[in-house]
Amino acid sequence: MATTCLLDSTVIIDAINDRNGRSELLEGVIAEGTLLACCSINITEVHMGMRPHEAERTEAFLGSLEFYPVTPEVAKYAGELYREWRQKGLTLALPDLTVAAVAIRNGLLLATDNPKDFPMPELRLYSLP
Repeated sequence: MATTCLLDSTVIIDAINDRNGRSELLEGVIAEGTLLACCSINITEVHMGMRPHEAERTEAFLGSLEFYPVTPEVAKYAGELYREWRQKGLTLALPDLTVAAVAIRNGLLLATDNPKDFPMPELRLYSLP
């Protein structure tokens, strides 16, 4: 069974705009047999900053990714993560909690430039250069 890697929004945006060597990195990940994925939070965040001339390239890239929905179970788990980390004195952002919950509940790796936003020990991070 192939490994699947959920991409954080910053990674998707860099790949779409061909910044920070992300396109080449992701091509290498795919060549290793890893599938790339996104969730609804990623699509929302990418569209929030998309400029009109980027629409075609953005839709093509997002369409090439596996899609993982935010199910009721994932949403509940994101809420549990919020409470757990809030009790530890750390308030995490709803988008990050939801992305983490999607990755954890579906057994996905998470590729992010912001590992500090994802302190959950049960979350497997894909190491980005």
